[in-house]
Amino acid sequence: MTGLKVGVLASGAGTNLQAILDRLHGREVEVVAVGSDRSDAAALERAAAAGVATQVFARADHPDRAARDAAIGDWLERQGVELVVLAGYMQLLDRGFLERFPGRVVNVHPALLPAFPGIRAIEQALAYGVKVFGVTVHFVDQGIDTGPIILQRALELPDASDPDAVHAALRPLEHELLCEAVALIARGGVRADPDHPRRVLVSTLPRP
Repeated sequence: MTGLKVGVLASGAGTNLQAILDRLHGREVEVVAVGSDRSDAAALERAAAAGVATQVFARADHPDRAARDAAIGDWLERQGVELVVLAGYMQLLDRGFLERFPGRVVNVHPALLPAFPGIRAIEQALAYGVKVFGVTVHFVDQGIDTGPIILQRALELPDASDPDAVHAALRPLEHELLCEAVALIARGGVRADPDHPRRVLVSTLPRP
């Protein structure tokens, strides 16, 4: 296999990981590592089924967060990871980790950032009474969902009231947008805006 070597961190079911495996793995990218903070994360089973190396980094197994993040970084580097994708990873990564992968960590968030950052984004949006929800894929910086935005897509749900129903409606958008962003990065279609350091320029490039 050829393509950009991707490492994925996930804490739960791994549906975004599965989308990457189904749509990109072995083509634009090669998923070479999947790590989790939870030994029971279904994402690990999905990775193993695809023949991808897995590893658990439980917080209790490390003296502190910095040590755990250093261990994750060491492992990803040993796997040759060029891009780190956070696909439902529910832990913050420290400065040391991000400095090892500068501009090479992306996250998918179930809201139209900068609105509703952090955890329980859909619940935040429902409490505010919004009628338009959405998904953002962004680079990760040291803030909470404050990194440069790569792609966004909106979905009108004027009668939404249940967080689970909203997430179910957004899930196909998450899969589509995350895969699109990763593919664009793999093809060199995402670069920093020299005039605006916090923005990125996105070019739609033909598939190789």
